[in-house]
Amino acid sequence: MNTTLETTADPSPEELTFLAERLTAFNDGDVGASGRKALAVFVRDEDRAVVAGISGYTAWGWLYVQWLWVDERLRGRHIAGDMLDAAEREALARGCQNAWIDTFNPTAAKVYERQGYRPFGTLPDFPAGRSRIFLQKRLA
Repeated sequence: MNTTLETTADPSPEELTFLAERLTAFNDGDVGASGRKALAVFVRDEDRAVVAGISGYTAWGWLYVQWLWVDERLRGRHIAGDMLDAAEREALARGCQNAWIDTFNPTAAKVYERQGYRPFGTLPDFPAGRSRIFLQKRLA
């Protein structure tokens, strides 16, 4: 088989789907089906506009919070904690026993620690001048 190596900043959605399907099939065969399922929590204002939210997924008994955002006007009101509580309740209902999240914002890391998350690793200078902090929490 002859092959070529291609680097692109613009992969097609079909190519990305192809990779995801192949890796999922490999992982399912290696460690068992992940049961991956999207999970989102939104806070909306009186006009139904999203003013805070979480996006992530559950898989292999873990909740992963990929994105957590709170509108600047609402920060300091425990909204991040309320959203994490809601995501964790749903994760527990799905059979998850653990959760993890990462951030390079020191203030966010403190919020997550107040929610019971504990650091388990860091990547220094990611991005430059900061450290990416990985935190986990036992749910059950």
